[in-house]
Amino acid sequence: MKSEKPTVKSSETPEEEKLFVSLRASHWSEFRGQEKVKQSLHVALSAAKKRKETLEHVLLYGPPGLGKTTLAHLIAREMGVNIRVTSGPAIERSGDLASILTNLEPGDVLFIDEIHRLNKVVEETLYPAMEDFALDIVIGKGPSARTLRLDLPKFTIVGATTRIGLMSAPLRDRFGIVQRLNFYSPQELEHIIENAAKKLKITLVSQAKRALSERARGTPRIALKLLKRSRDFAQVKELEHINEEILNEAFSLLEIDHMGLDDSDRRLLKNLIEKHGGGPVGIETLAASLSEDIGTLEEVIEPYLMQIGFLKRTPRGRQATEKAYQHFRIPIPKKSSQESLI
Repeated sequence: MKSEKPTVKSSETPEEEKLFVSLRASHWSEFRGQEKVKQSLHVALSAAKKRKETLEHVLLYGPPGLGKTTLAHLIAREMGVNIRVTSGPAIERSGDLASILTNLEPGDVLFIDEIHRLNKVVEETLYPAMEDFALDIVIGKGPSARTLRLDLPKFTIVGATTRIGLMSAPLRDRFGIVQRLNFYSPQELEHIIENAAKKLKITLVSQAKRALSERARGTPRIALKLLKRSRDFAQVKELEHINEEILNEAFSLLEIDHMGLDDSDRRLLKNLIEKHGGGPVGIETLAASLSEDIGTLEEVIEPYLMQIGFLKRTPRGRQATEKAYQHFRIPIPKKSSQESLI
């Protein structure tokens, strides 16, 4: 196996690259949180290196912004191999996949983001590549068509998805290691913010680190975005550090409250409380009344609201909790005798 540094092929803009690549953890010691996931991966990586084999295919799933891409890069670095980065929507045809796979070198890591969005034809082409490290190519059409099998070097696919339920069972079953990433605690986010601040060469007072971590919705990506916005405010005011005053101005402009709720979160909860009596109400009705896509509600807005106990998903639909009423200082409606029996 190769020992050079992993190479990265990415379509991120220069600004995103600076924020999410330069600030990304480059060693396991820098990666905070997800302790059980890290322990499981460490065991698998150590065993693979001792056997001098490639790592089994890895599937990482969970809400966006929790470190799936970072873990893929750390896996490649630990194995001393290169990493190729692509996504499900980017691989439109089986020929695109064949081009990527035939250019891999032994032991390489292929990171496929949003792997649940692979189309069926591409997915079926991927099956023999994952199991037998072979690529079946159909030559010709009609009765004269024949299949040519090409041998591929052994490699590791690291798949990432926010919606594992949309993946087909045959594809999920071909991953030897499946790990879920969970939201981060404020303490873990404080460490991430502190490391990022050092790389950006800015100083944060302790109260500022705490305030950022509490408003980051348990997500490192959001924590880094808030840190960058706060840095912009400090630079405009020609300050060398970020304090609570700077943060309050940034949060006010971004419309983020002390719980980390933004305008979209508040719109959903207030719509649910004021127009639908707190629920339960179906997701289709809620999406229509908010003029939002159902996928946006389910994947972007609802997970955090459920995590902090402001929203419940019931068989009858979405329902606001007492905590949500208390947050907006809205009187909690009294339950009818019929509702109390449910």
